[in-house]
Amino acid sequence: MTIEALGCEDSPSPKPAGSSRVGLIVPSSNTTMETELPELFARQSAATGHRYTFHSARAAMKRVTKAELDAMVDKAADCAVAVSDADVDVIAYACLVAVMAQGPGAHVGSEKVLTEAAEGNGHPAAVVSSAGALVRTLRALGAGRVAIVTPYMQALTQTVREYIEGEGMEVVDAVSLEVDDNLAVGRLDPSQLPDIARGLRREGAEALVLSACVQMPSLAAVQQVEDELGLPVVTAATATTFEVLQALGHRPAIAGAGRLLSAGLPAAT
Repeated sequence: MTIEALGCEDSPSPKPAGSSRVGLIVPSSNTTMETELPELFARQSAATGHRYTFHSARAAMKRVTKAELDAMVDKAADCAVAVSDADVDVIAYACLVAVMAQGPGAHVGSEKVLTEAAEGNGHPAAVVSSAGALVRTLRALGAGRVAIVTPYMQALTQTVREYIEGEGMEVVDAVSLEVDDNLAVGRLDPSQLPDIARGLRREGAEALVLSACVQMPSLAAVQQVEDELGLPVVTAATATTFEVLQALGHRPAIAGAGRLLSAGLPAAT
């Protein structure tokens, strides 16, 4: 009996008009990107009528340690091949610190490796990494000085700080919440973030990174903190969403998640 007779597909179904497929590569213990990104894109759909579907591949990672992060990076290309089987339009590599822990500018090489993996599988797709999206978005916002919040242990927060500074920005303050279990990071309460943000040293800051981690929930607090503190507020998730929309050629129209996703970048002068 043939595959056709069984009613099975041996290739992805054609994409309906007015829809896009987004591939996600996430740590196996991630519980946040597959909730925050679909919520953000649901708001985009409500405003524009365009539909987005999500297709994930997971790489083993339970504790946020250098050894486990390195092991996840080693599996990323295989994940890109697997998710590209769904003929996605764009792939978001959603583990910010795993990339940053590889050293300065590592997002460039990571994105190239995943792009080549998808191409080699016969399903080319644009690739966005959360690490690259964060630093590129901050730079495009003109934010030369930023304050950041991370869930990481101090050593990994310092890695993130040095990575951002290696991209030409100054980190004026950084808060570490000192959580190394990735499931526990996903259970952190975003209602605590406004108070944490108020405690940051923000003198001279031009933007606030409310969650420098794709696993730390923050969406519920982004608009509140931005409205209260008067600074652009970016997270790993909102920066990734912004670049996914850019890769698709779509103008952001997302309410309640900060000015980046409602109005986009400031016009060039």
